[in-house]
Amino acid sequence: MRSTFALAATLALIGGAAAPSLARHPVSADHHRGPTAPTATLAAPGIVSAADPRAAAAGATILRQGGSAADAAIATMLALTVVEPQSSGIGGGSYLVFRDTRGIIQTYDSRETAPHSATGAWFLGPDGNPRAFEDVVPGGTGVGVPGNMRMAAAASHDHGKLAWKALFQPAIALARNGFLVTPRLHNALVDERSTAGFSADGRKLFYTADGKPLGVGRRVRNPALASFMTTLAARGPEAFYSGANAAALVRTVNRAAHNPSPMTVGDLATYSAKERPPVCGAYRGYRICGMGPSSSGGIAVIQTLKMLERFDLAALGPNSPTTWHLIAESMRLAYADRDKYLGDPDYVSVPVAGLLDPAYLAERSKLISATATNNAVTAGSPAGAPKMALGVEAVEHGTSSFAIADRAGNVASITSTIESGFGSGLVVNGYYLNNELTDFSFVPAVDGVPVANRVEGGKRPRSSMSPTIVTGPDGHVRLAVGAAGGSTIPAQVIKAIIGVLDWKMSAQAAITAPEIFAPSGPNVYVEQGTPLEAMIPALNALGHASVKTIAPQTFKTNAIEWAGGRWVGAADPRSEGVAVSQ
Repeated sequence: MRSTFALAATLALIGGAAAPSLARHPVSADHHRGPTAPTATLAAPGIVSAADPRAAAAGATILRQGGSAADAAIATMLALTVVEPQSSGIGGGSYLVFRDTRGIIQTYDSRETAPHSATGAWFLGPDGNPRAFEDVVPGGTGVGVPGNMRMAAAASHDHGKLAWKALFQPAIALARNGFLVTPRLHNALVDERSTAGFSADGRKLFYTADGKPLGVGRRVRNPALASFMTTLAARGPEAFYSGANAAALVRTVNRAAHNPSPMTVGDLATYSAKERPPVCGAYRGYRICGMGPSSSGGIAVIQTLKMLERFDLAALGPNSPTTWHLIAESMRLAYADRDKYLGDPDYVSVPVAGLLDPAYLAERSKLISATATNNAVTAGSPAGAPKMALGVEAVEHGTSSFAIADRAGNVASITSTIESGFGSGLVVNGYYLNNELTDFSFVPAVDGVPVANRVEGGKRPRSSMSPTIVTGPDGHVRLAVGAAGGSTIPAQVIKAIIGVLDWKMSAQAAITAPEIFAPSGPNVYVEQGTPLEAMIPALNALGHASVKTIAPQTFKTNAIEWAGGRWVGAADPRSEGVAVSQ
């Protein structure tokens, strides 16, 4: 296992270093390359794990200046806006799970919201049928009011130590001085051209005059974003939600050449990030805490683990087809509940207590057999469940997750997204706007019964994002983890937790281990080119009639763990992620 990310290299990378620094820490293109050798970083007293070396270095810089985990999380998010524009940024939203030194967990929901004029017909065509997903991604219709700057303000107020202005300096330097195009960004520019190059501003940033995507190693400068971040640093979050930026954002979505939106400046002015109750559950003596609704991730993770608890996964081990069969069966049940009941709690009565009730999950677990597949998976009937119709699966792809611990012992796990690669394709002040509203169910009701995740004015779409903090029996944080990859996110987090707690793997080994994804339907997906692919006949024999492969680049997990009396960082070798020490 590789160790330690050289301080000199990280400081160079944050300024857009030449290729040799990257070569010391191999990266992989999410789109066209499988797993590389695992990399981990040993660190004390603080650490940042993120999906891009420059962003991780930005967070570590803030830690070295005396900043808290919340400060470093904000700086990392801002830097990702610059260097990973296809995945997240200030034009999108996020979920933050934060554990302070007293052991108190707080969770922040800065998911984007629909314009207040939105109705259930938002994604229906003139014939009353749902529009094609690909048709509504680019342009204004999918854009929700971004939440990341409100989240940053709340986290800074509640848990920050450094001045607000200081948190922007690494990202401003990256945008002003430039950063190098990595293989992953280049491949995204090729594969996601319909959104990356949708607007003239996007084409100017990332394509040559003759329309070719910038090659690996090319330097990109984003002076518009540097200027706007300088304004945000000086004036605070109100510079995003009012004034010139708000007017420009609304004008951009109102006048989009494709799918114009009726969003108003009032929609931005009234946006708020919300502190939500965390969802927590017990698993093998550990406490698993994550994000509650409007995210479905925390509930799905806890449900899956709790239903698996009666099986001896440690004895079975990661090389047994039965292990992966059990994980898939439990996951399918959790996803069935997710699809039916989860939505924005300000609009839908989500039966959180019922879904997490150990007695309910024990009954659901009885539907799992170690020797056969349940071919009739449906949502259960938890206490407090309203009458809801099954919604259409929604996905987010352009996502990034990062985990941070500071010197004092505060820990943050945060997942941020703009939904599709490069979001809506619309650019304002150098940043891409999300298309997060496409995470709503396009059909608002079935046979007159409402869908929990239907579109409504001011509502937040359901998400799969699953930032999670695991605390050990000794009360110390054992693991902070999160992932990117749309509806596969809970599956990645579940596998990482099982790897660490059941199989006694390092976080790095657990992340590197192969992935299985089993939504509520008949299909099971296993990672291409891994031992799981060789297990397909065994899974078929257990009753999984439709086992398909899924490409490694779908997955992207980041984590930190407390092991051996120190923080250890882990990053997915399927991505360009790294961990950087304080």
